[in-house]
Amino acid sequence: MDTQNVIEIVEKQVLTVAKAVEEKIDDEIAALDRLDVDDLEVLRERRLQHMKKMAEKRSRWIALRHGDYSEIPHEKEFFSVVKASERVVCHFTVRIGLASLLQVMDKHLSILAKQHIETRFVKINAEESLYLSEKLRIVVLPTLALVKNAEVEDYVVGFGELGGTDDFSTEELE
Repeated sequence: MDTQNVIEIVEKQVLTVAKAVEEKIDDEIAALDRLDVDDLEVLRERRLQHMKKMAEKRSRWIALRHGDYSEIPHEKEFFSVVKASERVVCHFTVRIGLASLLQVMDKHLSILAKQHIETRFVKINAEESLYLSEKLRIVVLPTLALVKNAEVEDYVVGFGELGGTDDFSTEELE
């Protein structure tokens, strides 16, 4: 098959797809044109209900301390936090030794906590939470436990997944 034939086949396929997309858009425009005042009122009401629901969720999240990055002083509180919030990111840290490396993670998590209010961001001292650290098999610091619906879904262990260095961006961690 020569290049010209390939080009013609590709052009035909693109034209077919373009026509299908155009027909779909035309159908959607026609449906919008058929809307009457009652239909628009129903759409407005749905949107208003959705906005109220999101405002209620936001208020609940703020009441649960979403939007900030805080320390959990005791491992018992960890269980309360993961039961209260649908999504939790828990940073296992220590106070001395690796503190400067772990502060890099703290900086990024503080930023992400403000950007992702739907998730609670916390940290806990792994050395003072031996039962929890053992139960979740925390052996490398830093470790982030990603919790959804009170179950650990995944981990970010060390800096390996972040390029093997502490010089990563917040977007890479996100």
